[in-house]
Amino acid sequence: MGAVWEPSGLSEGNNQSRLFRFGMFELDSATGELRKDGKSRPRIRDQALQILIMLLEKSDEVVGREELRERLWPADTFVDFDHGLNTAINQVRSALGDSAANPRFIQTLPRRGYRFIGPVQIVDRENAVAGNAKNHEEIIERSEQPVEVLTTDVKVRSSILSDQKDLPVVRKESVRILFSLIQLLYLVFYIIFLVRLSFAEAILNDWGRYGFGVLMLLVVTAAIGIPVRLYLLTAMAFRYEGLNNKFKKLFPFVLVLDEMWAFTPFLCVQQIGIGLAIATAAALLYLPFSQRSLLLMGSEGSRSIG
Repeated sequence: MGAVWEPSGLSEGNNQSRLFRFGMFELDSATGELRKDGKSRPRIRDQALQILIMLLEKSDEVVGREELRERLWPADTFVDFDHGLNTAINQVRSALGDSAANPRFIQTLPRRGYRFIGPVQIVDRENAVAGNAKNHEEIIERSEQPVEVLTTDVKVRSSILSDQKDLPVVRKESVRILFSLIQLLYLVFYIIFLVRLSFAEAILNDWGRYGFGVLMLLVVTAAIGIPVRLYLLTAMAFRYEGLNNKFKKLFPFVLVLDEMWAFTPFLCVQQIGIGLAIATAAALLYLPFSQRSLLLMGSEGSRSIG
């Protein structure tokens, strides 16, 4: 039978108040307050809070299960240790939006313990308060100066495309499957078009002098698109390192290519009808953005999906 948890005090290195900053989070060891992007999160209680502080203090080091037991559950305390520790770790992961299968912060080492794998900045609470006050004064001073138009443009662009911190974390395997399926879809799309080139040519002949130009544009982009999709499929299958960064560089080209091909269903409007052509085109217009979002959701902080 498990016992009620009794906090046994914070870890030894926490005699003076500290702020731990990691990712989008900040933890105040004095108050136990956890903040994300400056906004308070639900409090982490008892042993879960102490475990998080111990892991943060020993970032990148393995904190053994026995060490956790000795620090949090004294020898004369009768508890179901395994159940209590697992419950506390799950509470920490829930508060951080982390998972054991795809960890961004807390890594489980079977039969050994746990390790905090994200970068951590530790500052004295007094210095942090003074620094925040100074930053506040600087913000006020800057707010009185004219804002350049370039800054506004950057903010507008950021609001259009999804930011990594706004997206949920998805298992890498799910990302690989979905991303690969999208590449296969485009690959089949290009090949079918080239195989049925005479059919497309017959339709575009009705477009007059613009028909030949559109046909040549589609042929050239299909020929370019095939190796691009094969590269992305290969990169995903063999888990290329840094695929996120490579795709970011490719994204402007992929965006133009995919948005252009999103309108090709209208070539088959007589066969599939105007309604289905519009629906298909709308779905294809979204696909390049979905590829970008998938890679962001499958990444761990600044590390690549590979």
